[in-house]
Amino acid sequence: MRLKYLWGEIMKPTNQITTCGSQPLLSSQTRSWENILVEEFHHPPGEGTLFYPTDHLLCLSLASRPVRLLHTHGNKSYEGLYGKGDFSIAPAATRSFARWDQDDRFLQVRLDAQFIGQVATDVLALNSDRLEVIPTFHTQNRHLESIVLMLHAELKSNHSSNQLYIESLTHVLAVQLIQQFTHTSSSHLPVYRGGLPQRQLSMVLDYINEHLGEDIKLADLAGLLSMSPFHFSHLFKQSIGMAPYQYLLQQRIERAKRLLKQTNDSIMDIAFACGFSSHSHLSKQFRQTTGITPKRYRTHI
Repeated sequence: MRLKYLWGEIMKPTNQITTCGSQPLLSSQTRSWENILVEEFHHPPGEGTLFYPTDHLLCLSLASRPVRLLHTHGNKSYEGLYGKGDFSIAPAATRSFARWDQDDRFLQVRLDAQFIGQVATDVLALNSDRLEVIPTFHTQNRHLESIVLMLHAELKSNHSSNQLYIESLTHVLAVQLIQQFTHTSSSHLPVYRGGLPQRQLSMVLDYINEHLGEDIKLADLAGLLSMSPFHFSHLFKQSIGMAPYQYLLQQRIERAKRLLKQTNDSIMDIAFACGFSSHSHLSKQFRQTTGITPKRYRTHI
């Protein structure tokens, strides 16, 4: 399910309401990321109110120096300095107000509440009807931060993202949110042993090979085996020693190598045939994997 885009609002004390004071510097709105919206903002001093009825909201400070904020989520409030790496979290349908006294730069991450509930049910066997995200101010969580920054790195990339990679990060982020910032934080992840049975693994690998040039999603692969995406990812990694998105990239590079060697097709055509969005996208991934560009590989084989 894709998030419907919704701007927050800047609310003046006089109840004059205007649209958000500045456009996001970066947004995943055009990237077709499902269940998550990631945006980077840079605001001058001011104040504003955010309300997202169906999305949980995470904000990660990217400020180069601490910024003093007055911050409220519902009827809870905090006043103090937010520095780089500090989080705030607001549950869906919670009105959040902030007032800041200097330029502020931050990432805003919106996670679909229905998706979070589904992950809670599928992965942690929790009753999603009783799932309650805790309003949180000025906290740090290195694991959560690393996931959000990886999403930020993809957002800054000029290339189409590997959807398997984005979906994997989104699921891990959802699990971390549920475990660390809900009243069910004592829940433990299940233990995975043994990986996928050979028949199921073969089915998945065949599917990837047959659809290598297409936009393969984590839900597509998990659905072949009637598993949740999170369970599937863990079992797949146990089976072959790498995550699904890593295996997909490896196979796309291997096919590109074969086509570079065996055909006279243009590098652009090979990129599209292997599931890359452009010549430059293939070149970047190819160089990172092999140490040389596709053109150099073709002329030196």
